[in-house]
Amino acid sequence: MKNLKHSKFKNTGVLFELLVRQVASDTLNNNDSKAIPLIKKYFAKSTTLAKELNLYQTLVKEHFSKEEKANHLIEAVLVAKSQINQATLNRQKYNLIKEIRDTYNVEDFFKSKVNNYKTLAAIYKLFEFTIADNPTESVNNRYTIIEHITRKEVKVKAELNEMSDFVKQDKEVRLLSYKILVDKFNDKYSNLNEGQKSILRNYINTVSDGPDLKDFIVKESTKLQKELNTLTAKVDDAVVKIKLTEVTNLLKELASVKTIKDNHILNLLRYHELIKELKKA
Repeated sequence: MKNLKHSKFKNTGVLFELLVRQVASDTLNNNDSKAIPLIKKYFAKSTTLAKELNLYQTLVKEHFSKEEKANHLIEAVLVAKSQINQATLNRQKYNLIKEIRDTYNVEDFFKSKVNNYKTLAAIYKLFEFTIADNPTESVNNRYTIIEHITRKEVKVKAELNEMSDFVKQDKEVRLLSYKILVDKFNDKYSNLNEGQKSILRNYINTVSDGPDLKDFIVKESTKLQKELNTLTAKVDDAVVKIKLTEVTNLLKELASVKTIKDNHILNLLRYHELIKELKKA
């Protein structure tokens, strides 16, 4: 009896979302994306990979309030999964992974953040479960999926559907969409200073939580520390000076984090706002 290990290299749901994120990054940088032909080739409606992806997305997107209904859905999906030609699926998945390796730096490509990663991993392990595997783990994976399906209703953008439709559009349509996106961004965030806009651009344009983003965060943190130290020295109020010193010290911790998260970016934006207010005062 063995525990089944998750493989993001073989997880169809993860592979598709990583390709979609790559398309989004390339579009924002006004580049022709090599991920688009891969999506069109391997996730066209007639492909076996597309059939399995549809099963992943069914379990990720469906919502039922009752556990019983969630269980019935899982059973129906497992029946559909058993009818997929496994040999064809394995061949298509192998070829896709090979093309990804030939096209991208694999280490950077697979470092990208993936929405619903825990759920996608549980689905993969449930799909791959055999009689030789640990049944307890199978139960745990099933309940991870059930908890996801029976979650409270939240407003979540259907990113996978939107992006899968987007990548099918002509280049001119994609470029127009990019221009509209940039215009909306500039309009919505017109009150941000250049430092804040630079932070957002770097975060949006960076597909993976890799060295480029971390290097930028470290440099930005160091720059903000120096600026805050300079402004703190001009403050007369002792209490305010102590608080500003404490806040500045937190930037040192930010520069040493291993994984960049949304709240780290938000904190950097707030530091810029603090500096803006200090300069006014």
